[in-house]
Amino acid sequence: MSPSSGGIYDLLRGSFLTDESAAKNWRVIFFVVVLLLVMIWSSHSADEKAVKIAELNEVKRELRAEYVDTSTILMRMKLESAIRLKVKTNGLSPAEDPPQKIKVIIKE
Repeated sequence: MSPSSGGIYDLLRGSFLTDESAAKNWRVIFFVVVLLLVMIWSSHSADEKAVKIAELNEVKRELRAEYVDTSTILMRMKLESAIRLKVKTNGLSPAEDPPQKIKVIIKE
């Protein structure tokens, strides 16, 4: 092998890091390593956010189910028949005569 031919042996030996133009190579390697670290950090950050979103969606589903259950109970409690049963124990009953309108006349 001639010294000018850059073969696999030179690459494995790492001569591209020790020759005269090694400063350029080290800068490129450092830049690539920094980019790889940023990419790894970004990937982990995206994974954490995806897990957090999944957890929040589960909580949202549970709260929605609780809301529907509570609103159903409230609707049943507001029914006239349910109110009549509750106030019957106090001796109250629906009025047999319709309500009358009271008019207030102010004389000056």
